[in-house]
Amino acid sequence: MLQLALQTETRASGLPTEIQLRQWAEAALQAGVANAEITFRIVDTDEGRQLNRDYRGKDYATNVLTFTFDDDMPALPGLPLLGDIVFCAPVVEREAAEQGISLEAHYAHLTVHGVLHLQGFDHLDDDEAEEMEGLETHILAGLGYADPYAAEK
Repeated sequence: MLQLALQTETRASGLPTEIQLRQWAEAALQAGVANAEITFRIVDTDEGRQLNRDYRGKDYATNVLTFTFDDDMPALPGLPLLGDIVFCAPVVEREAAEQGISLEAHYAHLTVHGVLHLQGFDHLDDDEAEEMEGLETHILAGLGYADPYAAEK
């Protein structure tokens, strides 16, 4: 069961709906996750930049940031997966235009990417990146979206 909250702090257009976010997030939840509580927040460049600077030490706005509630704690049986996923709308829009893909497809990809991060997947080394990208491609195909990494292959 997924409990989802959506916070919109931008005037950008073409934003995903709560129904879309739920569909994409549920598709990305792995078999062992019985419950999840995720807050999605969609922000403008200033807040995106501040969050990236404060939490990652990088002074620019990025497309998506994932914050896990229990990052430093071992997973406890029975507790839901908890976390926040923050999209920077202007960055997502710019990237979609640069990549020649729909805004919807890019938000779907970034949602799947963020939800996988919440579950402990990462892309810090080549093996991790290959596993995570494979999962993303498989999940997105099941949702009817093209491989987001096709241009890199």
